[in-house]
Amino acid sequence: MCLSEIKRGQTVQVTRIRDEVIRTQFIRFGIGEGSRICCLEKIPCGPFMLRHNLQEIAIGREIAKKIEVRGA
Repeated sequence: MCLSEIKRGQTVQVTRIRDEVIRTQFIRFGIGEGSRICCLEKIPCGPFMLRHNLQEIAIGREIAKKIEVRGA
Protein backbone atom coordinates (compact mmCIF):
# COMPACT_ATOMS: atom_id res chain seq x y z
CA MET A 1 0.00 0.00 0.00
CA CYS A 2 1.06 3.62 -0.34
CA LEU A 3 1.92 5.88 2.57
CA SER A 4 -1.02 8.07 1.57
CA GLU A 5 -3.40 5.23 2.56
CA ILE A 6 -2.36 4.81 6.19
CA LYS A 7 -4.41 6.01 9.15
CA ARG A 8 -3.55 8.39 11.97
CA GLY A 9 -1.62 6.57 14.69
CA GLN A 10 -0.59 3.70 12.41
CA THR A 11 3.05 2.55 12.33
CA VAL A 12 4.36 1.15 9.06
CA GLN A 13 7.62 0.03 7.50
CA VAL A 14 8.90 1.63 4.30
CA THR A 15 9.30 -1.03 1.61
CA ARG A 16 10.04 1.06 -1.49
CA ILE A 17 10.47 4.69 -2.49
CA ARG A 18 9.71 4.88 -6.19
CA ASP A 19 11.10 8.35 -6.93
CA GLU A 20 14.89 8.75 -6.74
CA VAL A 21 14.74 12.43 -5.73
CA ILE A 22 12.32 11.65 -2.90
CA ARG A 23 14.49 8.68 -1.88
CA THR A 24 17.50 11.00 -1.61
CA GLN A 25 15.55 13.54 0.44
CA PHE A 26 14.32 10.85 2.82
CA ILE A 27 17.83 9.44 3.26
CA ARG A 28 18.88 12.90 4.49
CA PHE A 29 16.27 12.47 7.25
CA GLY A 30 17.59 8.98 8.01
CA ILE A 31 14.54 7.32 6.46
CA GLY A 32 15.08 4.57 3.91
CA GLU A 33 13.68 1.23 2.89
CA GLY A 34 13.15 -0.79 6.07
CA SER A 35 12.60 2.27 8.29
CA ARG A 36 9.59 2.32 10.62
CA ILE A 37 7.51 5.49 10.64
CA CYS A 38 4.37 6.51 12.51
CA CYS A 39 1.59 8.74 11.16
CA LEU A 40 1.01 11.42 13.78
CA GLU A 41 -1.63 13.35 11.86
CA LYS A 42 -3.36 13.47 8.48
CA ILE A 43 -4.44 17.04 7.84
CA PRO A 44 -7.50 17.11 5.53
CA CYS A 45 -6.38 18.23 2.07
CA GLY A 46 -2.95 18.88 3.58
CA PRO A 47 0.27 17.18 4.60
CA PHE A 48 0.98 14.07 6.64
CA MET A 49 2.83 14.52 9.93
CA LEU A 50 5.21 11.59 10.41
CA ARG A 51 7.53 10.48 13.20
CA HIS A 52 10.73 8.52 12.71
CA ASN A 53 12.58 7.89 15.96
CA LEU A 54 12.50 11.28 17.72
CA GLN A 55 12.15 13.29 14.51
CA GLU A 56 8.86 14.68 13.17
CA ILE A 57 8.42 15.75 9.55
CA ALA A 58 5.56 16.83 7.30
CA ILE A 59 5.23 15.53 3.74
CA GLY A 60 2.75 16.33 1.02
CA ARG A 61 0.15 13.89 -0.26
CA GLU A 62 1.73 13.59 -3.72
CA ILE A 63 5.02 12.52 -2.15
CA ALA A 64 3.19 10.06 0.12
CA LYS A 65 1.68 8.39 -2.96
CA LYS A 66 5.19 7.47 -4.17
CA ILE A 67 6.23 5.68 -0.98
CA GLU A 68 5.23 2.05 -0.55
CA VAL A 69 4.78 0.69 2.98
CA ARG A 70 3.52 -2.35 4.85
CA GLY A 71 2.15 -2.78 8.35
CA ALA A 72 4.87 -2.94 10.98
